[in-house]
Amino acid sequence: MAKFSDKYDLNKAKLLKQLIEKSYKKGNFTLSSGKKSSHYLNCKPVSLNGKGLNLISDLFLELKDSRSNAVAGLTLGADPIVSGLIVKAALHGLDLDGLIIRKEIKKYGTKAGIEGPTLEEGTLVTVLEDVVTTAGSVIKAIKKLRENNYVVEEVLSIVDRQEGGLEALEDENVKLKSLFTIKDFL
Repeated sequence: MAKFSDKYDLNKAKLLKQLIEKSYKKGNFTLSSGKKSSHYLNCKPVSLNGKGLNLISDLFLELKDSRSNAVAGLTLGADPIVSGLIVKAALHGLDLDGLIIRKEIKKYGTKAGIEGPTLEEGTLVTVLEDVVTTAGSVIKAIKKLRENNYVVEEVLSIVDRQEGGLEALEDENVKLKSLFTIKDFL
């Protein structure tokens, strides 16, 4: 897709308003990376809301590399985003598969580490993330996908906290495309 429009800008403004109202908090927080911060973003109140997920899915559909045949993310933060985007793609007549990456391989059944349809080796997969700080969790997802012979060239995130994630992903030869940065909330 990748031709941004007035609708894209309007949807982005609507999403930012929702994120500021429902997801952003100021105070003293410890992040999943272990870092301390006076800013906290939990996108789940927006990504687990129909209107919010619809906006995220519209924006990500335009932002995603059109060559990518699948989207994936680490459970739990990416679950609604992966689901929303594959449904939005289907509504536009696009064939897009979704994968959910487990934090731990299940110890029963097929012992899967990745849930979803079986894709051909070499499939280009876009990784989705709600908030990128150091990119530690998203790099785990990328490594798991690459171990399964998928190709990862980009990560789409709702927010980049600008705390080293972009650089860490560049070290993995992956491009980070974020709808917002922490500066949009300050």
